[in-house]
Amino acid sequence: MKKIILIFLTLIVNFSFGQTENIINDLTIKSDVISPSQSEIIFENVKIFPNNTQIAIAIIKNGKINFYGINKESDTISTIENQKSVFEIGSISKVFTSTLLADFVIEGKVKLNENINDYLTTPIKNSTEISFVDLANHSSGLPRLPINLDLTKVDLENPYKEFKEKELKEYLSKYLELSNKGKNQYSNLGAGLLGYTLCKIDNDTYESLLQNKIFSKYDMQNSTADITKIKGNLVKGLNNEGKEVPNWELSVLAGAGGIFSTVEDLSHFAISQFDNKNNELTLTQKPTFKVNDNMSIGLGWHILKRKNGGELIWHNGGTGGYTSSMALNLENKNGIIILSNVSAFNKKKRNIDQLCFGLIKTLDEK
Repeated sequence: MKKIILIFLTLIVNFSFGQTENIINDLTIKSDVISPSQSEIIFENVKIFPNNTQIAIAIIKNGKINFYGINKESDTISTIENQKSVFEIGSISKVFTSTLLADFVIEGKVKLNENINDYLTTPIKNSTEISFVDLANHSSGLPRLPINLDLTKVDLENPYKEFKEKELKEYLSKYLELSNKGKNQYSNLGAGLLGYTLCKIDNDTYESLLQNKIFSKYDMQNSTADITKIKGNLVKGLNNEGKEVPNWELSVLAGAGGIFSTVEDLSHFAISQFDNKNNELTLTQKPTFKVNDNMSIGLGWHILKRKNGGELIWHNGGTGGYTSSMALNLENKNGIIILSNVSAFNKKKRNIDQLCFGLIKTLDEK
């Protein structure tokens, strides 16, 4: 599987960028939104991206939200209003899938340490036990992707589209094998399986669960897991050269990364994270697995220790045409949310995380 993934990545990331020395910085400084130093951090991190790149940022300081949009066109980086524009959020979707799990736990439908086996009619190979919490914190031992999703035989621009319920059931009953169970092993399959199981428990769709239990509750009016229900402007995903690519359809694994949203909607969800009386959200923030001295995982959220002694809850995401990053300081009610149409296979995609962490650091200093 690792070899297959390497082939997939190699096919997509073989490209070269042009020179960036002549990129024009035309970003607007708004004293009540963004400082010159923040503007410089933004420019330095985004100038390498291709023309037609668009980035939407929510800046949350002491619980107050501001938005800042960026557009690169004709080798010029300028501001744009795009807080209502829709992007794929990729693996940030895992936080929402885990929030659904927290809702199920609070409602008494399941317990975190229970096994999903008891809730599925599909027999699991060798009766292998897999718990809800292990799926949410990536300690189940499941691989990143199912072995019967052959990336050498799929449409690389939409690789998950044909992996549907039939294929997932086939994986569970015929091919499932766990490795490194009880250790941190990031798994898109695991998050997708979690979402699938919750849907089976409630006899409902992933989209319906999200709308009824999360999006409506947190005023996320432009968020959906169904591309046909997108309202407003959908920013087109780009490949490494700035050419438009199709949106990913995650089918049965939608819980791993199938959500479309806006920074405005995500900021509403972020602000709600600061309410320590919200039992559903505080449950997702509690550590359930220690990765190392600097990072633990709650339900979906990664919990990062900072050099200043504080903590951030964080997740990022990436698909063929998009990259995202979201970090929140619960103590100070600060946060940065970034959505972009930078491909996850762009060799500089980590600049989106760097931008997120760079900006949230400035909120401590202001």
